[in-house]
Formats: sequence, structure tokens, C-alpha cells
Amino acid sequence: MVVGGSARPLPRRRINAAGFLLCAGLIVYALYSQFHLGLDPCPLCIFQRIGIAALGVVFLIAALHNPRGWGARVYAVLIAIAALATVGVAARQLYIQHLPPGAIPSCGAPLSMMLKWMPLTAVIRRVLTGSGECGVVDWTFLGLAMPAWVLIWAASLGTAGAIANGRRA
Repeated sequence: MVVGGSARPLPRRRINAAGFLLCAGLIVYALYSQFHLGLDPCPLCIFQRIGIAALGVVFLIAALHNPRGWGARVYAVLIAIAALATVGVAARQLYIQHLPPGAIPSCGAPLSMMLKWMPLTAVIRRVLTGSGECGVVDWTFLGLAMPAWVLIWAASLGTAGAIANGRRA
């Protein structure tokens, strides 16, 4: 990225702050779509929100800390991990959404009930297998469903954050 026509890259702190603001914007839109548009999130959508929130928290801490040297590379790795986990969950939901009719698993218990009665590892395993509500596409923008947009944003933010924090100062 070029600032004012020079070949000097944007400061790492600005990129991390922008990453945080974009993640916050994505969470705000997810909440808007839930409470204003009436789109209740499925368990995989909730996991994607958690991933975007975690990515945003890492960006925020990196922006506030603004380390140099190996410290910045630690943030690059943390950003990459959060982004890859989010991309993985979004890709799983896209896979479920593209299964032929009849191949989508049936709806299971609500996430709140599973968390109450099952160990966390069993809940994560069950959620990642997907259920009927995860296969429903009830929102699109430019022909892409919400998990596709989450995948695009998480991959883009993860790449930008990993490059910005992984480069030498």
C-alpha cells in the first residue's frame, strides 16, 4: 500500500486498527440482520461470529500493543489462526448449503440446550457436522450467501493482517 505517492507502506498500527473496525462492522451487521431483519443465526453462523470477534480482538490488541520484531510476527500468526478457523467454519456451512435436497442433516437441538447438557468438545463436533437450519439460505447479496461473505472477509482480513504484521518494519 502506498501513502501519498511514496513507496512507504502503511503503518502496522493503522492496518490493525482498520482490521478491528472492519471486524466490528461485520459483527454489527450480523446483529442488525438478526434483530432487525429477523434472520436467526444457526449454530455455524454463531461460530463464524465468534471467529470474526476473535479476529477483531487480535487486531485490536495488536493495534494497541504495536510491537516490533518478533512480537508483531506473533500477532501475524494469531491473526492467521483466527482467520483460518473462521474460513473453515464458513466453508463447512457453504458445503452444507450446497448439498442436494435430502442430503442435509436434520435439525438438532438448539445450541443453548447442547451447551447446557453436553461437553464443549461434543458440542463443537456436533455443530461442525451441521444441521438442517445451517443449510437454509435466507439472505444473499450479489448472489452470495452470508457464509460466503464471511469467508471472503475472513480470508481478506487474515491475509492483510498476517502480511502487515509479518513483514519487517
